[in-house]
Amino acid sequence: MGSAVESKTSKTLRIGVDVGGTNTDGVVLDPSRALEPDKGIIAWHKAPTTTNPSLGINDAITTMFKTADISPDQVASVTIGTTHFVNAVVERDAARLSKVAVLRLCGPFSKHAPPCVDWPDDMRELILGYYALLKGGLEVDGYLISDIDEHEIKEQCAIIREKGIKSIVVNGVFSPIDTIEQQEERAAAIVRSEIPGCDVVCSKEVANLGFLERENAAILNASILAFARKTIRSFQEPIKRLGLDCPVFITQNDGTILSGDMAARLPIRTFSSGPTNSMRGAAFLVQSELDEAMMVVDIGGTTTDVGLLLANGFPRQQAAYSDLAGVRMNFSCPDVKSIGLGGGSIVRNDETLTVGPDSVGYKITEEALVFGGKILTTTDCTVLADSTIEIGNRELVKDALDEEGIAKYQAAVKHKIEKIIDTMKTSPEDIPVLLVGGGAVIAPTELKGASKVLKPKWSGVANAIGAAIARVSAVVDTVKSTESKSMQQIMDEICKDAIERAVANGASRSTAKVVEMDTLPLPYIANKSRFTVRAAGDLDYSRTDFSTLHFEAPTETEVQMDEYEKTAEKSEKKTKPEPKEDLDIDNYKPTVKNRVWYVNETDLSWITTGCYILGTGGGGSPYSSMIRLRGMLRRGDVVRVVNPDDLADDAAVATGGHAGSPTVGIEKLGGDEMTEAQVELYKVCDKHPTHIIAVEIGGGNGLQSMIVGASSNMNIPAVDGDWMGRAYPTKWQTTPVVFNERSPIWSPVAMTDGNGNVVLMPTATSDQQVERIMRAALSQMGSGVGFADPPVSGDECKRWAVEHTISQSWRIGRAVAKARKSNRVDNVAETILAECGGPEAGQVLWKGKIVGVERTLRMGHIYGECIIEGADVVDDDDTNKAQPALGKDTPKKPQFQGKIKIPFKNENIAAIKISRSVVNGQIVETEDEVLGLVPDLITVIDAQNGEAIGTPEYRYGLLVIVLGITASERWTSERGIEIGGPKGFGMDHLTYKPLGKFVKPMSVIDEFDITV
Repeated sequence: MGSAVESKTSKTLRIGVDVGGTNTDGVVLDPSRALEPDKGIIAWHKAPTTTNPSLGINDAITTMFKTADISPDQVASVTIGTTHFVNAVVERDAARLSKVAVLRLCGPFSKHAPPCVDWPDDMRELILGYYALLKGGLEVDGYLISDIDEHEIKEQCAIIREKGIKSIVVNGVFSPIDTIEQQEERAAAIVRSEIPGCDVVCSKEVANLGFLERENAAILNASILAFARKTIRSFQEPIKRLGLDCPVFITQNDGTILSGDMAARLPIRTFSSGPTNSMRGAAFLVQSELDEAMMVVDIGGTTTDVGLLLANGFPRQQAAYSDLAGVRMNFSCPDVKSIGLGGGSIVRNDETLTVGPDSVGYKITEEALVFGGKILTTTDCTVLADSTIEIGNRELVKDALDEEGIAKYQAAVKHKIEKIIDTMKTSPEDIPVLLVGGGAVIAPTELKGASKVLKPKWSGVANAIGAAIARVSAVVDTVKSTESKSMQQIMDEICKDAIERAVANGASRSTAKVVEMDTLPLPYIANKSRFTVRAAGDLDYSRTDFSTLHFEAPTETEVQMDEYEKTAEKSEKKTKPEPKEDLDIDNYKPTVKNRVWYVNETDLSWITTGCYILGTGGGGSPYSSMIRLRGMLRRGDVVRVVNPDDLADDAAVATGGHAGSPTVGIEKLGGDEMTEAQVELYKVCDKHPTHIIAVEIGGGNGLQSMIVGASSNMNIPAVDGDWMGRAYPTKWQTTPVVFNERSPIWSPVAMTDGNGNVVLMPTATSDQQVERIMRAALSQMGSGVGFADPPVSGDECKRWAVEHTISQSWRIGRAVAKARKSNRVDNVAETILAECGGPEAGQVLWKGKIVGVERTLRMGHIYGECIIEGADVVDDDDTNKAQPALGKDTPKKPQFQGKIKIPFKNENIAAIKISRSVVNGQIVETEDEVLGLVPDLITVIDAQNGEAIGTPEYRYGLLVIVLGITASERWTSERGIEIGGPKGFGMDHLTYKPLGKFVKPMSVIDEFDITV
């Protein structure tokens, strides 16, 4: 990394500074000497963070210059990592957060999920000042939903200007793939001309596909812009004052750098840079010893943070979504997990020995025994156990624990660290582990699952080192057509584009290369795939065009940074989250009167969780539908559910819901297409409905009967049941088709896109033809539509429906909520099965870690395989089970050993044990025992929180539990197995054997009804 510097300029030194909430760390590093014993570290500094960061940075650099006799003209760059911006949000500090106005370019869509709809109330009140839904937006194929209206935007600007709001977010549907219309950019230009001096944030600059989550990130980003400018100015002032003529960079979440002006525009990209800097700094310290993926364990005073640094030198990123201060976002940040274990963790040795999670924290030098305090901590126990460690006064702890207590303590700490490492691993192979941080002294030198354990020198300033060595990157995330070019051709083009963008951002061309790439075919969308590529390289120090921010001089209303910080501390505007009412789950009773269930928010939350679990990997996430229905309930809507057993024979039971691609569903949020489809259908269908039933309980459609039937829509009760008992990929895989009492069932049918386009199919020759024809139209209607099916009679519904599935979802969701509240997610699978009929009706098929995922697109459906290796997924924090006798020589064997594969076609098809062997140099896979098979439900849940994992969310390293639930008897006839069994998925070589005996779910209405 240093060679480019030396060949172009005499400047060779890099300064890294980490401005943390507690300490400011600094380091001066010469990359050309990185292989020397001192790793090229010429000077380092650690001191408490000052209220004005400018002073702390100034002191750190000045001290290091004096210590090492460094001249300012030797410095090539200064890179700063900071937690200032994220702290402003986490602390909900009104003095540092500005009001934001949001302009959505969405046409008729997203009206049921307004901006900040899923935020904590206090955060929404603090930040959201105004919003408007305007014309604009694109379909997934780039076709216009509608063009933007300049006059409409100017009218909204007048309102925003009158409100005095200076921070504005522009968010357009599918804007991340909008390279031609440039709707956000054009709207932003109008806003800037109408409101001089305002800040405008285009959502596409902040995050990628995922409409609500991208908007959330853009709003937070806009809210801290004014504060970010002042903070970055305070970073740059000491650099100028010290005579440093070099660029100043800020580190971002992925371990690469932002220029000062970019960081001032996109401060949200710095939110998670601290853990990333620590991980990359640790890796730098051992680069001569390791050139592979490694686990970094950063042990502080209170917590241990663990992250996986990939072989490409960058941290593994989180899955689709992240959460900050209760706000759900989708911008890139490292996958870091924390546990309550640190150098100050409190050790209690009563009847049983426990370690943490509470800690004495920064008061360790006052309260730990070795420092004359009265609280037994991990540091005390470590000093007691290891005579070579010199911390405090050893004599003060000599009687704190006996030999058995010391052994229990060591086993407990070892178990905790091994468990979190195993959770973060992506394969069963041992991996190098780096221990860093001030609390690393408490960790053992040998750990199960670690090929080696290293505690590098300088680890105390790993954050600053990570900042000093940060690289330059660029990400391209886009949807492309594969109709005229191969996937490889398109990927090659995008890789070139990513490298060019990295070079434009400041990377040297000779070092820029692709470090990550991914493709995801889009279901139901002809010849479309999503491509994501990240390129990175070393900074090109020969360039002279790195801009330095030239801020306007502070006005009278602006204050200096030190005053600003003090004001923030005293501000009465500082808001705190209101405590949520503690729900007594065991004694909670839903409102059921006269055999009608009136659904409330608690019921909805549980039903939503259950729907996704019953989706067997498909059906799409019910999250956005839940948000919509929750909003309706809060506005006073009445949502009724009735038992199918109570239907009159001549009742007319309608069906409705959504069809389309989950990718479209997360970006083009629903408008009124479902209710419009019902209106259109009854223009050609004479029999008007008295009730409505969901086509499938699994995934997002599980909530649609309640949304369409709510009092502000059709005002008819939803039936406690559905036509699948799960999710299936096609409409002919429904129980009315299985019964085959009349054909076709599903015509006439209406389909609308919510944007004025309607397809009506009055007659059809078969239900398969309905599926084929409507599926073809679907791809031309934006791959996201509402549909309405003709009503069936009450008598037919009672014969055909899979009964009580809303009740079943409610019970599953309640089981997950209860397990979380009691911190017993370890047995959530068994609790779910108990709600589905007990051990007779289902079983835990597998527990383990996802170690492989493959996907391909065929006829509009995502086909693929998920490979899961057996592993112990229980996060057992009962440290007393970690007895000394269970040392490394007698490891506990996991209950599930070997591997299984789960083939899927949108939904999971089977769980099959597999074995692999090498024959003539080729890996040969053999299918062994079939553990579970459709029509039985094969569902995968997250072992860490009990939530369902959909097939699009499968990824390496997730710890999962695979559940098998016996299918409804509606599916176990010969015809039912032919349609919904392995043959229906093209797996004729497999034969269905039921997992157990079906137990009809208990009706919530039957259990809780009160006759009034």
